[in-house]
Amino acid sequence: MTRVLVTGFEPFGGSTVNASAEAVALLPDRIGDVDIVRATLPCLFDEAPRRLALLIHEVSPDLVVAVGEAGGRTSVDVERVAVNLDDARIPDNAGRQPIDRVIIDDAPVAYLSGLPVKACAAAIDEVGVASGVSNTAGTFVCNHVFFALMHMLEGQPERRGGFVHVPTLDRLSAAASATALAAVIRSAARTTEDIRVSRGAEF
Repeated sequence: MTRVLVTGFEPFGGSTVNASAEAVALLPDRIGDVDIVRATLPCLFDEAPRRLALLIHEVSPDLVVAVGEAGGRTSVDVERVAVNLDDARIPDNAGRQPIDRVIIDDAPVAYLSGLPVKACAAAIDEVGVASGVSNTAGTFVCNHVFFALMHMLEGQPERRGGFVHVPTLDRLSAAASATALAAVIRSAARTTEDIRVSRGAEF
């Protein structure tokens, strides 16, 4: 039995909802032979990685899929790269706004996702939702958590993880995003070697 931890984020930036948390909440407890554990992370630079680390310790998942909301996007995007940099255009929910700050000292400049990103994007397409393979998760809390997650999983080949961005609710319903996330989970749970197709993008 595969166990997957899926996290969304609480609202931020004055919003009362976060599409990532809404979509994650709609996921079932089980998809095939995959057990799903859902959680919501705070939109806080310092606290979100600590909360994620605690969840990983408690849940002991085989796979971690962190999910965030991306304003302006219209597709569910599987993120390929996490960068070791905070450069916040707005404050987090505690009022912290790090600028040009390294996330983890002495860590690599970037990590690649542990998910089969192209296979996951293809799986999203197959359920009728627009997908993307994104090369930037931004420099706000989403990327911060993505980078921290990949750093946590470094040296743990038995455990994989990655990040997915969903559009805001005015661009895509929570139900559609949840359908896409379920497709990502199914694909990532059964695929360790990614497919070789072109999904190059400028973002």
